[in-house]
Amino acid sequence: PTQQLSGEPGGSSLVDEPLKIQISGLPPSQLVSLQASLTDEKGVLFCSRALYWSDEAGEVDLEWAAATGGDYRGVQPMGLFQCLKPEKLFYRLLKRDVMQSPFRVRLDLFDSYYVFSSPSDQPAASQTVERWYVAPGVQQVQIRGSRVHGALFLPPGEGPFPGLIDIFASLLASRGFAALVDLECFEEAANIVLGHPKVGGTGVGVVAICKGAEIALAMATFLSQITATVCINGTSAIHGSALRYRDLHISPIPYKLECVRLTPLGPLSFFSVIGDTRAEANQGSIIPVEKTQGQILFIVGESDQNYNSKAYAEEVMERMRRHGRKNCTLLSYPGAGHLIEPPGSPFCPCSWSPFFVLPLMWGGEAQPHAAAQEHSWREIQNFLWHHLCPTGSSKL
Repeated sequence: PTQQLSGEPGGSSLVDEPLKIQISGLPPSQLVSLQASLTDEKGVLFCSRALYWSDEAGEVDLEWAAATGGDYRGVQPMGLFQCLKPEKLFYRLLKRDVMQSPFRVRLDLFDSYYVFSSPSDQPAASQTVERWYVAPGVQQVQIRGSRVHGALFLPPGEGPFPGLIDIFASLLASRGFAALVDLECFEEAANIVLGHPKVGGTGVGVVAICKGAEIALAMATFLSQITATVCINGTSAIHGSALRYRDLHISPIPYKLECVRLTPLGPLSFFSVIGDTRAEANQGSIIPVEKTQGQILFIVGESDQNYNSKAYAEEVMERMRRHGRKNCTLLSYPGAGHLIEPPGSPFCPCSWSPFFVLPLMWGGEAQPHAAAQEHSWREIQNFLWHHLCPTGSSKL
């Protein structure tokens, strides 16, 4: 029989959609290798491999079949995507042009232990799938104010749609750690989003990670426009760079760069560089989250090697309890690292950072990290729909 490899939905899909990968036409009880590969916009190759046994019907369905070896083991329907690894050490898979092109992922089937074979071996079957970061009909609108400029992504249709600010790194990339953070810039961004004719509601949501989550927490605290905030692996205080908002000025807890640690494989561990938020001398740098009128969702990885993010989130939760506030929720994921991203994003335990000459440790373990990405993505969307569109229905 002809061996067939299929990934459904075939053709194009969004990166957070699960792909059903199936093989047919094999002899019963045959060992095969599956490989996924893509080349990013900088020409770096990412690959993953796994070994499977076919069943009595000569089929392999990744929904229920367990990988016996390779980059992962056990039943992981999206394991080939979650375990994509760069050919060059410490590179992280990032999509730079989300509007014009997808990632094209090639799936290859080999009738051998391909993990031990020559790259010149020809696959028995192949399929290429496109993974997009925007849905058909999404528009990108450039926005520019007196202090900020950026891109607003609008869903197809007339709206109105809930407004959301994403501070995953783009707004901070040119600032560096030593710059003064002026919250009025982010206030202007919120006002621009709220003022767009296709944006409805009385408030804006914010989703941010790492240093961005620190700023998002300050936005939730001081800006009345912010009604729903998702902080992914952030802190509870202002670190490294001072925060200013009108007449308010919060001095930062200095980074203890003398405490940076070099790990055996080379990447830096930033974990001990962050100053102690419990020290008496640092209390003036703590973000007064009890002033927050909106809702906050903390997402933390318990194996975060960049921040002690679980401890910081718990400090905020305790501070809210002391002030009788109940507008905070904490989701904590054992085994998850720092870079908790949408589902299907490859697990990245360490990578280069634009701020350092050596790569940084992010931490985590592949399987629980992937599970955290899948669960938290659903929870984030439910949280935002509920608090930004209380009368609307969830899209999930």
